[in-house]
This record gives sequence, structure tokens and C-alpha cells, in this order.
Amino acid sequence: MITEVFAERIAALTEIRASRPSAVADAAARRVRRGTLLGPNGRLMIVAADHPARGSLGAGDRTMAMADRRDLLERLCLALSRPGVDGVLAAPDVVEDLLLLGALDEKVVLGSMNRGGLAGSAFEIDDRFTAYDARAIADRRLDGGKMLLRIDEADPATARALESCAEAVSGLAAGGLMALVEPFMSQRVGGRVRNVLTPEAMTRAIAIASGLGTTSAYTWLKVPVVEDMERVLAASTLPALLLGGEVPDDPRAAPARWERALRLPTVKGLVAGRTLLYPAGDDVAGAVDAAVEVLG
Repeated sequence: MITEVFAERIAALTEIRASRPSAVADAAARRVRRGTLLGPNGRLMIVAADHPARGSLGAGDRTMAMADRRDLLERLCLALSRPGVDGVLAAPDVVEDLLLLGALDEKVVLGSMNRGGLAGSAFEIDDRFTAYDARAIADRRLDGGKMLLRIDEADPATARALESCAEAVSGLAAGGLMALVEPFMSQRVGGRVRNVLTPEAMTRAIAIASGLGTTSAYTWLKVPVVEDMERVLAASTLPALLLGGEVPDDPRAAPARWERALRLPTVKGLVAGRTLLYPAGDDVAGAVDAAVEVLG
């Protein structure tokens, strides 16, 4: 869906990166930040695009959907331009592309932190912090950081993942920045890491994640919609954002599930990526507007 005009903007972006790399820091310093995290409706609507940094490029039945950076950026810029969209979650390369494109003024910007647990790798649970750290998030004037936490009790690397996430939570809190933790109980099935999406497993994951770090004052949770969400989210008083998940076969299915979960008192919004950026029919604006409508 790359338009000629956008292709020219991307070409200019690459030239800037090649000839004047300091422009990234300049754009971050100039970015107009908004005063609060939550939007006027008391909700937060974030578009996620941190999948490529972990080598996860598929969306629905398109195995390489996110492999074309120009196409991804055009979809992101369109999504960010829609009313009711509060911001973006991405690794440094995508955040910096969007900064140079001037797409992040008055937006909440969350930096993705641990991308080292590459999708499908033998070391996936050992999810090293290979992208943003707390200091870089503060230095770039971002609004917070996100970390993925998969807890596999049969994998000793889980201990390092827990420790690293705890340190990141503490570091972000020291700067008054949101720490968005996405926790799962996980296990290897046929050699691949699978998240366990039962109510019992998610309850346990939330309980563990809520206790990470020296303070939970700035901790938020990013959670999938599973069965019995009322009981699951009763495990913590921390504010939660719903995980958009995979691209559904029925485009009406995801908004219906989100709407039910959004009635719960700790749910403050939605983080969705591929569901909105690569919807059936490629109507990005329509998918984003439908998600915003669900938030009310």
C-alpha cells in the first residue's frame, strides 16, 4: 500500500540517516510531549510495532507482512493520524523513523526493551535487553518502556529474565516513567515456546509481574484477553492494557472480546499491533477507528 508520496518521504528519511545521524537526537529533543498518559476519555490507545526487532514478521496468513519497512511505516503513520489514537510502542529503529517523519508530536511513546529472545530460537526465554534501557528511554524523552516476561519454570533462563525485568521496572520508576510489563506463563511444546493462556496461568503470571522491582508505583500490565478476565485481573490492582493479539479470521471477533474486558475496573485501554496494521482487507483506518470506538 506504499503511495508515491510516502515513498519519497522514506527516501528522504534514509538520506537524513546517512548524512546527518544526529537528526535523530534533534527530533527527539524537539518532540512535543503531551501532559498526561491517559486520553480525554480516561483510556489509552497504543499501536504496537515492536515485533520485527524480535524477528517476528508475520501477521495472520502473511508470513512476511512486517518485513517491508516502508509499508509498515506508512501503516503506522496512518494509524497514528486517526482520532483517538494516543501513541505507539516500538523498538528504537521504528521510533526513530517515526520521529524523523514527524509523526510523534503529542503522542505517548513507549520504547520496547527486551527483544533478544528471538521468536522460535533455542534461547527465546533468555530474553535479553537488546533495545532500549531505562536511561535511553529517559534521555530520548519517551514516556515509558515495555518488557516481555515469559516465565518457563522448566527453563533456568527464566531467573535471568525475571531479574532483568525487575531492574528495568526499578530504573523506569526512578525516572517517573511507565513500566509496561507483558507477563506469561510459558512452556516448550514441540521445541517452541508457547504461552499458556488459561485463567489460572495468567493469574499467576500477573501476580508475579506485579511484584517486580523496588516499587510498583509506575508499573502497568499488558495482558491478553482470556476466559474469566474478571477473576484473572483480580490478581492485581495495577492498571492494565489489553493485548490486541493475532489477526483474527473474523474482524468483528477482536473488538467484541475487547469490549467485554474493557468493562473491568483495572483495564485502562488497549495495545494492538498486527490486528490494526494488517487487518482483513487492509483497511487500516477502519480497523483503528473500530478499536477507538470500542474504547468509548
